[in-house]
Amino acid sequence: MKSKKTDRRIKYTKMVLRESFVKLLKQKPISKITIKEICEEADINRATFYSHYSDQYDLLRQIETGLLSDINEYLAGYSFSDNGSESIQILQKIFEYVQENAEVCSVMLSDKGDISFQQEVMKIVQKQCISEWTKKSVNKELAEYIYSFAVTGSVGVVHKWLKEGMKQSARELAEMVINLTNRGISAFV
Repeated sequence: MKSKKTDRRIKYTKMVLRESFVKLLKQKPISKITIKEICEEADINRATFYSHYSDQYDLLRQIETGLLSDINEYLAGYSFSDNGSESIQILQKIFEYVQENAEVCSVMLSDKGDISFQQEVMKIVQKQCISEWTKKSVNKELAEYIYSFAVTGSVGVVHKWLKEGMKQSARELAEMVINLTNRGISAFV
């Protein structure tokens, strides 16, 4: 029973440290954030911080690793059908995850986040998209170009969506991105 209390306390401490760190990361770049600031914001002493993380960069890496793991699990747990709407389903699932984790995702996917993290997220999506497209007789090289075009625009769309309070549903956003990718601006004008 004592270990469960300890586990709960550790989970709580890590959660508070992550939330405090994300709050600070919204305000300034990681290079300007000190351990002291994180601890003051979390109302945790420095020794407790150091018992879980070596520095603010380690905290960031652990947040990123958790998000990447969650995204992979989120997509792996979903069965994509063969009814022609796989791309919308994939994007919808990703946008739902982003929506559920909006605060941390808005920071991690912003210019204050880590570019390598953003690239890792894109690789996860790339693997799934290119796999689906090559099943439909699109050659791999063309699929990679299509993906590069689509993901660059999608990142901009997600930034705008998060910044403006996610007024559209994840499904609406997925359909918009797919329509823009498949038919371009002419799909809307």
